[in-house]
Order: sequence, then C-alpha cells, then structure tokens
Amino acid sequence: MKKEMTIGVTGMTCAACSNRIEKVLNKMDGVSANVNLALENAKVTLESDEAAPQDVVERIEKLGYGVQQKRLDVAISGMTCAACATRIEKGLNRMTGIVSARVNLATESGTVIYLPGIAEPDDIFQKVAKLGYKAVAENAFQDDEKQKELRGKRNKLILSSVLSLPLLYTMIAHLPFNTGLPLPMLLMNPWFQLVLASVVQFYIGWPFYVGGTRALLNKSANMDVLVALGTSAAYFYSVVETFRSQFAGLEHPDLYFETSAILITLVLVGKYFEARAKRQTTTAIRELMDLQAKEATRIENGVEKKVPIDAVKPGDLLRVKPGEKIPTDGVIVEGRSSVDESMITGESLPVTKQVEDKVIGATINKNGSLIIRAAKVGKDTALAGIVRIVEEAQGSKAPIQRLADSISGVFVPIVISIAVLVFVVWISGVHPGQLTPALVAAISVLVIACPCALGLATPTSIMVGTGKGAENGILFKGGEYLETTQNLQSVMLDKTGTITNGKPEVTDVLMFGEMSEQKMIELASAAENESEHPLALAVVAYGETQGIEKQLPVSDFESHTGSGITAQVAGMRFAIGTRRLMQREVVDIRQASNEARNLESDGKTVMFAAADGKFQGIIAVADTIKPSSRQAIEELKARGLGVYMITGDNERTAEAIARKAGIDHVFAEVLPEDKANKVRELQKQGLKVAMVGDGINDAPALAVADIGMAIGTGTDVAIEAADITLVGGDLTHVSKALDLSRKTMRNIRQNLFWALFYNAVGIPIAALGLLAPWVAGAAMAFSSVSVVANSLRLKRVKF
Repeated sequence: MKKEMTIGVTGMTCAACSNRIEKVLNKMDGVSANVNLALENAKVTLESDEAAPQDVVERIEKLGYGVQQKRLDVAISGMTCAACATRIEKGLNRMTGIVSARVNLATESGTVIYLPGIAEPDDIFQKVAKLGYKAVAENAFQDDEKQKELRGKRNKLILSSVLSLPLLYTMIAHLPFNTGLPLPMLLMNPWFQLVLASVVQFYIGWPFYVGGTRALLNKSANMDVLVALGTSAAYFYSVVETFRSQFAGLEHPDLYFETSAILITLVLVGKYFEARAKRQTTTAIRELMDLQAKEATRIENGVEKKVPIDAVKPGDLLRVKPGEKIPTDGVIVEGRSSVDESMITGESLPVTKQVEDKVIGATINKNGSLIIRAAKVGKDTALAGIVRIVEEAQGSKAPIQRLADSISGVFVPIVISIAVLVFVVWISGVHPGQLTPALVAAISVLVIACPCALGLATPTSIMVGTGKGAENGILFKGGEYLETTQNLQSVMLDKTGTITNGKPEVTDVLMFGEMSEQKMIELASAAENESEHPLALAVVAYGETQGIEKQLPVSDFESHTGSGITAQVAGMRFAIGTRRLMQREVVDIRQASNEARNLESDGKTVMFAAADGKFQGIIAVADTIKPSSRQAIEELKARGLGVYMITGDNERTAEAIARKAGIDHVFAEVLPEDKANKVRELQKQGLKVAMVGDGINDAPALAVADIGMAIGTGTDVAIEAADITLVGGDLTHVSKALDLSRKTMRNIRQNLFWALFYNAVGIPIAALGLLAPWVAGAAMAFSSVSVVANSLRLKRVKF
C-alpha cells in the first residue's frame, strides 16, 4: 500500500544538497523521493510496508540535515488519574512521526512535538480518541469549556448526593447502638434502595465504566477500573440479595446499596473539589493574560478609531491616552509621559518616556498622551513571552516526577491483585465460606487505593510554584530548573548590569601628553561612537556635555574584545582601552601608573588613550552599584552560598567594586569567551553553580552553568540562553528564586510522602477489614484533594 508524505528539510544551502538527499533516499528499498530546494521539503512515497517514515527521517539526519518539527498544544478531557496521563503519553510517543509527547494530568493538557508530513494534528487527536479520551487544540485555556465541565460535575454531584442520602440514612439501622432517629420502612425496602442505587450506579457512575473499559481494552488499568470494580461488586451483590429476599425467602438480606452509591458520590466530591483546586493553580497565567489591553486606538489617515487588539499590526500608529494600557510593544513617535512598568520590571516608580523610547505592551500610561508605532504584536510581545515561558514551565516535568510516573504505571494492577488475594484469604481462611466479609474487605482495598494523589503530587506544586515565581518576576523555563535551583552552592555574578547599574559615567580626565583635553575627548568620542559597549556610550555622552556636536571622521575601526578599540580618527591612529591594548600598541604608560592605581582603588575603570603611538591621557569611568546589590549578596551568603564576581575590569577596580558589594571572591580581567571556563573551574571543585548575567555576552557562561539566570528588563524577558529569567534587573530575585525552589521541592516531597504513606497504610488497614467501604471511599477522595490543597499553600509563600 502506497503512502505519500511531505517532509520539511532544513540545512540545505544549494542544489547539491537537495540532489544528495534525493539520491540517497531513492536508493532506499521501497522509497521514491523528490527533494525541492526552493520549498525546502522532500515529497516521499513509501511503496511498500517495509519502508518506514522514521527510517527516511533518520537517513536525512544522518546526511547532516534537519527535519522540520512542529509543536501542538492540546487540551485533553477524560483523564481521571496518573495512569491515564501515562497511557496517553506512552501511546503518543509510540506513534510514527512523534518526536516527543508530554501529558500533564493537573492541567489536563499535553504538548506534542511532531514531524509534519509524517504525523499531523488529526492523527494525534485520533490516537488520543482511540485510547479512550478526547483531545482538541488548546486555545486560551478554553475557560468556557472548563467552566462548563465544572458545572456538569457540580450538577452530577448534587444529584448523586440527593439519591445517596436516603441510602446513607439507612446505615443508621446497622449501627451497633440505638440512635433514636425515626427510620421509615420505605427506606428499608430493598426495591426502593435498588432504584436509587441503580440511578447512581449506571447514570452518575457510567463514566467510570466507560473509562475502565477503554483502559482494559488498551491493556492497562486506571482509577476508573478500581471504582467500577469496587462499586459493581457491592451493587450486584446487593441485587442478588434483593432477589433472594423476594423470591427465595431470605429474611435478612445483606444489602450494600449505600456502599456503592456513597462510594460514587464521594469520588465525585473528590473530583469536583480537585477540579476547582486545579483551576486555582493556573490563576497566574490567567492573571497575566488579563493584563493585556483588549483594544487599541489606531490612527488611520489622521482619524482615530478603536479596534480589537488582534487587529493591530506592526507599524500601526496608536494613540495612548493618560490612564490607558499601552496596547502592544512599540516606540514612541510623539509625546512625553511617565509609564508604570511595574507589571514587567517590578519597579514601583513610573519611568519617564519620550520620543524614540521603547514601551512595553500592558504597561500603563500615567499622565501624558502618547502616539506609539507598534513594533511587536500578538505572540511576539514581552507579555506573550512571559506567558509562554510560564506555560511551558507549568507543563514540564521535574526529574522527581519520574518516581511517581514509574509507580503509577504499575499501581492499579498491583492493587487489583492485592484485592483478589484479600478476597481469597478472607473467604478461605479468616471467615471460611462467608462471602460478605470477604467482599467488604476486597471492596475497601479497591476503593481506598488512589493513584490520583500520586499523579497530582508533582505537577500541581510545579504549576503553583512557577506561577508564584511569575508573579514576583522570576520566570522558570521548566520544572527541571525549579528542582535544580534548590541544590545550588555558589553564584557567579557578572559585574556590569548585574551588580552595577550598567550605565557608567566619566568621572575623571587626566592629561599626560601634549594634546589638549578638548582634543583628546573629541578623538575619543568619535572613535567610541562606533562602539556599543557601555563604556563607549559613557565617553560619547561625556563628549556631548563638553559641547562636541559633530563627530570627527572615523575609518579602520577595530574592536579588541576585552581590551578596547583602535581607529583612524581625523588622520591619526587613535587607541583607547586597557593596559593590554597599550602593550599591544607599544605605548609607554608608566608615567600614569600611580594616578591609574589610585583611580582603580576607588572602583573606577581606567581607559588609557594614545594618538599615533604616543600616550595622551586617562579617562576614568565609574559604574555605580545597584541599591539592592549589597542586600542581595548578603541574603545569598546567609543561605550558605559562595558568591563570586566576574568582570573584564582590572583587578584593582574589580576588588574595589567587590568590597563595596560585600563579595569575597573575584575573577578579574576575564574576557567574555573565558567566562564559561571560570564556571567550569568551580564545577570541577564539585560545586553546583548559578551564573547571573545580562544574557548577551554572558550567554556561553549561562549555558554552561548548572543554572543560568538572565537579568531581564523590559522587552528582554525571554533570554534564550538562560534557565531562569529575573525580570526587572533586581538582584534580590536570585535569593527569591532559591527560596521558591526549596519551598516548592519541599512541598513536592510532602505530597509524594503523603500519597505513598496514605496508600502504604490505607491498603493494609482495608485488607484487615478495619475500614468500611464508604469510609475508604471518603479517605480516597480526601487524599487527592489534600495533595492539591497542600500545593496551593505555595500561593501564600512570602519572600
């Protein structure tokens, strides 16, 4: 049977690439391929069953090219416990064309990475449906649908409670003491009880039969199987007893209709409160999304018109009045105002904005009217970036979850085996030949076992923990980073922009040559104008304050990383930078040694300037320490972490800054490309290291560190090299991230302990016949709710 598919291919640069791929694929047995360079795809026909799509993909990748991947976020309904999530995940991962599939029970969602052309969304939906569940493309949390589902659970719970209460009341007759409460004969009528219990069993409880049957057909088992088995045993035993009392003269039938009905009701109670609690775990994302403006005032041909935010496109001119939310990321083209950016940066004071300044969507314009040009819209905005990071983190799995997943995979079959063993032991040994006590003990074992608590233990805590972090400007990119952060032993801090404000200013200019100070500043300003380094910007800004309006002509500009710059300025070879650069240019700077040393001792960065090989003077620049830096470093030390500062500055300047900040360990004169090696040095000492930097020239070090933390401000919130983004640039967020990680992992360990302890203790007690089935049902319902409720405690964590 022929199968045709189109596979996206990446990495092709010319016709030789496409020809090579096509030639190799056509040599495969049962494969016919046509590779198109322009469309960057391969149309492949599999002409026999022996040829597999995965073999084609592997062959393309072996040739050194990539295969396009897509991501599909799906909402999954019908899952009842961890076994369901595990089964869907395994089923999807076995599909051809699926790179990875991750299913989250707590969020009732999944993330699938697939190869388009080999697998498609419809294939994924059909696979999930075949497994007995329903999957649809996820959008905007599908709040309406989830709210409708929650109302349905509530209504069924109410009906089940109304029908079960009369049966519960009949249990009074079985109490070992006289309660004195009236007991109408109608309630004791077996046929009346049969009618009430049947509605609960087959109308209210029908989803358990459906879910259990589907699970068994797929050669697995879940909580539905346990509930269906337990309640059916009690119900059908009672049905038999009812018929025996009516037609076989049995005077005192043993009826357990109340057991089956109350069990189903209690399970519904647990599911309803669990669903309500799980909704609270996603409030962080909903609140973030609610921050976005719903509409914008667009200016077209001089006319202002309100439009939905989805209609705004890059380049549109938008009017933002005082008090309004800025609709999207953009640049001010007219007006001046102060903008409250606290929701992004955490900075409580409004920031003054004027023409050519960038603004961030969802921040609030305080007092002036602005016209902005939209730059980023929709999924490209800073807010969307934050939401995306939080979504991905909440849907990810921490390594600790592997334990729960492994146990959940075999949990239900083991419980059923135990229940069968208990039944056999009771009916053959404890009370030989007596069906009732054996049945009660087996039902109690089936009902008290709860894989839900185990499955919810980790994801609910991660959801709440990452959401709490987002509220406080700490964006974890995944559950694994939330877990790893707790084990940190040392923190390496980049100086510029992390410990300091990153906006240095010229503080001193000392002359040692024949050139005038004004002339040297003109040359330095012109040369540094070609650079984007913070020190260069400080020199250019200083030149403007000295009345330099027009820059001198510059040619042959060259940046020497970590050392300085050289260029031809107004016919002279001009060099400005460190001692290393002066040595390279063979410039004698010994006459300025004492002055340079004194300036560096004060924490200033000294730049030596030379023209045509002759030393002319010194320009000293200082970068002030952030007000929060010293407090943040003290907090890290108090938590037992070693704090290191790393900088390209010379040793004396670095030591001065470190003293002011309270740092004991300094790596000075380190080139950007060597920062990663310093991280490795600490790791070789057995330390777990976090690197904190601005995410640009620190990217290699951020990637090498056990945890990379990027200081992000404004639109720089999604820095790819980092594992954690600290929004707003406040260094105290580092200790907050550590605290949040430790408290979240402690919460997860509590959840896992109680979930395992509950089952380890509850199942033996039930097996000994010490728990009535309805008590076991109540305990089972309570276990799931208690795990989610414990996770929600993280919402009240204070830093």
